[in-house]
Amino acid sequence: MTSSTALDVLYLSEPDMIAAGVKDMPKCIDAMSEVLTLLHDGDYRMGGSDHNSHGMMITFPDASPFPNMPVNAPDRRFMAMPAYIGGGFDAAGVKWYGSNTKNREQGLPRSIHVVVLNDKETGAPKAIMAGNLVSAYRTGAVPGVGARHLAREDAHVLGIIGPGVMNRTALESFLSVRPGIDTLQIFGRRTVTSEAFADYAREHFPGIKNIVIADSIEQAVRGADIVSSATTGARGSQNYPFIDESWIKPGALLSVPANLQLDPEFLMNRATKIVDYLGLYESWANEYDVPALHEFIGIIGTEFIDLVKEGHISQDEVTNLGAIIKGEHPGRTSDDEIIVLSIGGMPVEDMAWGTEVYRNAVRQSIGTRLPFWDQPDLA
Repeated sequence: MTSSTALDVLYLSEPDMIAAGVKDMPKCIDAMSEVLTLLHDGDYRMGGSDHNSHGMMITFPDASPFPNMPVNAPDRRFMAMPAYIGGGFDAAGVKWYGSNTKNREQGLPRSIHVVVLNDKETGAPKAIMAGNLVSAYRTGAVPGVGARHLAREDAHVLGIIGPGVMNRTALESFLSVRPGIDTLQIFGRRTVTSEAFADYAREHFPGIKNIVIADSIEQAVRGADIVSSATTGARGSQNYPFIDESWIKPGALLSVPANLQLDPEFLMNRATKIVDYLGLYESWANEYDVPALHEFIGIIGTEFIDLVKEGHISQDEVTNLGAIIKGEHPGRTSDDEIIVLSIGGMPVEDMAWGTEVYRNAVRQSIGTRLPFWDQPDLA
């Protein structure tokens, strides 16, 4: 028996990814549900010595003696996010991206992503794909998984804080699992972004009958059955959006994939605290040895870790969403329970959804085969 050393790679452009189903939100929600159970079971690997790292980041100094070196700017960084996810995905690879807020001045996304999938045995690349929609849809799908298990079934009012890309896909995700949502309350730092989000919602989701452009975070939160806060910005809790407990409707779900500040006393004593996966937050705590992790990384789950570290709550009070999906822990236990779901985002999610789209592309003969080599020169 002879074997060929020839190797090629499937290249998938963004239009290819769309044709292969990257925007199929219901399927993405189901995929993310499986990922969260695999995380809870331990059938995965991410970077770092604890196998839980979000990724490796390159940032830049405020000033440099080297004329070609970039200098610090809002959200300027490069990041590599490697992962393996088991189960039906059985996939390894990496998401690599560069980010700069000034990209928007050129009509580009803030972050530009590439996803590479590799053969788990040889390490050879199998696919190189435009990754922005993989990232956006897996980010939006996890809130949908949360709403499926944690939001009230009669939820009909959705509060949006931060009308950007994250909340666009989250909106689609929420509507997939709670189709009774008919009202949006939108708050953005600029009215123009809130109005653009409202126009997007009217165009794509005609079931939404009522849209309110809120003048404040409080107005967006009051009366909402689900609140999705997805804003980015400078470090430090003084720069994070703040939600007062008195604004929150009894029974609401707060879905938080970005910076947020809540009253610690409310978190300690009256909020049910759920995370996408606790290992991610513990890894951040190990990687960034700072007095208060939440001041450094604004995702609300880092505040849970701070409260555990300070002895204000026990770790048992923070629950993996995967444990709820598997039935090992109750989800919502009463109609009035206020649940705070922290979503950190992990590269296992990119590998899982990228793999699903890649398999669709192969089945449908979508994409371009690029030759890598016929025979390796240095084997």
